[in-house]
Amino acid sequence: MWIYILIAILILAILSAAVIYHDTHSFVVRRYDIDSDKVSRDYTFVLLSDLHGYVFGNNNDKLIDAVVAENPDAVLCAGDMFTAHRIKGEIRYQAGFYVLTELAAKFPVYMGNGNHEHKIKTFTNEFGNLFSRYRSGLQKAGVVVLENDSTNIEDANIRITGLDLKHDYFRKVVKLEMEKGYVDKLVGHSDKNAFQVLIAHNPQYFNEYASWGADLTVSGHVHGGIIRLPLLGGVISPAIALFPKYDGGKFVENGRTMILSRGLGTHSIHVRMFNPGEVDVIRVHKK
Repeated sequence: MWIYILIAILILAILSAAVIYHDTHSFVVRRYDIDSDKVSRDYTFVLLSDLHGYVFGNNNDKLIDAVVAENPDAVLCAGDMFTAHRIKGEIRYQAGFYVLTELAAKFPVYMGNGNHEHKIKTFTNEFGNLFSRYRSGLQKAGVVVLENDSTNIEDANIRITGLDLKHDYFRKVVKLEMEKGYVDKLVGHSDKNAFQVLIAHNPQYFNEYASWGADLTVSGHVHGGIIRLPLLGGVISPAIALFPKYDGGKFVENGRTMILSRGLGTHSIHVRMFNPGEVDVIRVHKK
């Protein structure tokens, strides 16, 4: 009897390891559709988030080819393209930098900071001017880096704003409540007449983003909950919240939409299970 139990456990362990290896080293493409009477024409975004220095194929050619195959009007980046942890004495930002600059040669690319970009930007005693050099390199390649500012896509009547929250809004266990009007203080008022896109890395504050006036919020950060279970969804968030409300996919509140990317890579806990990385395609249709 015990031998059969041990064999069953061994088979289960092997299958689990195979799933984890596959999901941690691959990605899928997921597609979402949104209708709006604000856009002046149909518009397609590709959303990337949470690469964390991962490489798919030779020099990320698989990832770049997947984006190019969608032929989007623009690419949105919701941050954390690298991990702000030193490996052998250095921050390995090169993989994400290469992806963004290569795509910027083909499409408009709009990037907002994640908590890892914000960390190296804020703690200059530890990281020096690394963020300034990173940002400058992106901008020279044509990437539009949005740090609490906005840009307009005139021919589609779309406005894109990048929200750069301070580090306290990414703390673990106990969520920092956001004071009313805080988003306005950082980025100014939303544009009520344009289709307002907000790049906001942390999805926990979706209600605040929607109240601010974001027609579409794009986020990341949660990595899909690391492990996904049927019916229950993602198991744990980076804030160490079990079964987070916002784990990945499309969410709608009072007519406002959030597309939450499950991200591409991992950090600290290098595990994905029933939860491969993803590239998100968002089609905004003129209503």
